[in-house]
Amino acid sequence: MNILIADDDQVVHESLGLYLKAEGFEPVDVYDGDAAVAAASDDISLCVLDIMMPGKSGIEVCKEIRKHSKLPIIMLTAKGEEIDRIVGLELGADDYIVKPFSPREVVARIKAVLRRTQEQQDGDDGALHFNGLSIDLKSYTVTLRGGPVVCTPKEIEILHMLASNPGQVFTREQLLNRVWGYDFAGETRTVDTHIKRIRAKLDNRDLGWSIKTIYGVGYKFEVEQ
Repeated sequence: MNILIADDDQVVHESLGLYLKAEGFEPVDVYDGDAAVAAASDDISLCVLDIMMPGKSGIEVCKEIRKHSKLPIIMLTAKGEEIDRIVGLELGADDYIVKPFSPREVVARIKAVLRRTQEQQDGDDGALHFNGLSIDLKSYTVTLRGGPVVCTPKEIEILHMLASNPGQVFTREQLLNRVWGYDFAGETRTVDTHIKRIRAKLDNRDLGWSIKTIYGVGYKFEVEQ
């Protein structure tokens, strides 16, 4: 598997490259944002993406990749760049790691994201159908009233998780843990932002289902009886 490493720090490439090769991965090295966008092809299995790079920033690169690809992305961020981290997650990054980091931890995260992605691909068709709404996790598509709805991968995963369990309340922490796969302590606001965007994209008038806020707890997908 080819792992794209987009970072302008040579030390990052050298340290990660050694660990990746030891685990059977093939690192693909780029040093600026424009090169990262150009290299994000079908031959790449996952992208490790630094936020601060020459040319396009990691945020801009993530946005460009998400226009045409569901390529798994792990973002690297300097300590204290909380806003950038949250923005990255909202754009559809699968995980983030704060610098300085252990190369072994990065490889473990890469394996976890790839495993989760593969499990989603190898599972059942993942399709859910409600009145006027279809959510297909296999193809990462959402249709509403017969037309496609443009959603980020994380928006689709949150929507699918809620709709897979009608009536069940999920806390923000559960959604973060189940969708991103890790405990993003203190950053539950990104869930609220995702839910707000999902609601804005789904006109559910007269369709008999909705995403309900359970104040002080979290969210649930509710279907009228």
